Amino acid sequence: MSNKIYDMLIIGGGPIGLACGVEAGKAGLDYVIVEKGALTNSIFNYPINMTFFSTSDRLEMADIPFMSIGNKPNRTEALEYYRRIFSHFDLNVKLYEAVQTLEKKEELFHVKTSKGEYQAKNVVLATGFYDLPNLMNIPGEDLPKVQHYYKEPWPFINQKIVVVGGANSAVDAALECWRKGAEVSMVLLEEEVDQAVKYWVRPDIVNRIKEGSIKAFTQSRLKEIHEHEVVISTPKGEVTIENDFVLAMTGYKPNFGLLNQLGVKLSEDEKCQPQYDEQTHETNVQGVYLAGVVCGGLNTREFFIENSVVHAAMIVRDIVGKLKK
Repeated sequence: MSNKIYDMLIIGGGPIGLACGVEAGKAGLDYVIVEKGALTNSIFNYPINMTFFSTSDRLEMADIPFMSIGNKPNRTEALEYYRRIFSHFDLNVKLYEAVQTLEKKEELFHVKTSKGEYQAKNVVLATGFYDLPNLMNIPGEDLPKVQHYYKEPWPFINQKIVVVGGANSAVDAALECWRKGAEVSMVLLEEEVDQAVKYWVRPDIVNRIKEGSIKAFTQSRLKEIHEHEVVISTPKGEVTIENDFVLAMTGYKPNFGLLNQLGVKLSEDEKCQPQYDEQTHETNVQGVYLAGVVCGGLNTREFFIENSVVHAAMIVRDIVGKLKK
């Protein structure tokens, strides 16, 4: 382990983690960003044809313009924009380096990764929530034909697929696969797809369901998955249909394992929201800060890139103030 001690170690190389690095650099802090995958790994893992809900100007940071062809940028444009942020500010980012253990000893944090060990006075968790899918915990979920991430429709041409979920990712997958020739069925917990689905997409899926092009099992749950069929629990009883692939677009959750290692307290309700000061973003553990969607726990719809970028300046301001004492 190196004897070097960083002022600030940031876990997560997504947009908010990069924003923390930018602010740390401006403040003259000695920092490092550790990312377990590619730069902005969550965005990299988005569907290839994904379009953001937000306009490009609302995703900007550090006074660097975000130029996109359309009003709403796509995945490729976002990847390029954040690459430019990384390059312009010469951010100290360690890629493909997963954090394995976190421990606080006296006043320092000791962080062991898949490639090395670090020491830091402060740790910022900017881990997002896209890395761990919400499992259905049903028989057959571990079969190879079940996927919790959707990339593109081409593997599903002429296949019978079931899409579980009614939010944006599920709707995008259902429509794209149907348009490429898949036979698509959706399993929805509610009576219809989510009201929060992108406003320019929702009428499309509603009409496809209404006309019968896409079959929707509403107020239903996927009960079992078998090699060539699935069992669905519906208000009228169990239904078994032929099936080749299951796209379980059931949402994602933060990495609570890292929070637990550090002793960050979570709320005891269904949100499991980490405890932190809304002015400084420091948790109940001194020197541990939260940035981005991880602040919401399981409530992943409250924090977005555009309203979380400000977390970076709040955190760095607090750390600088402490280091000056």
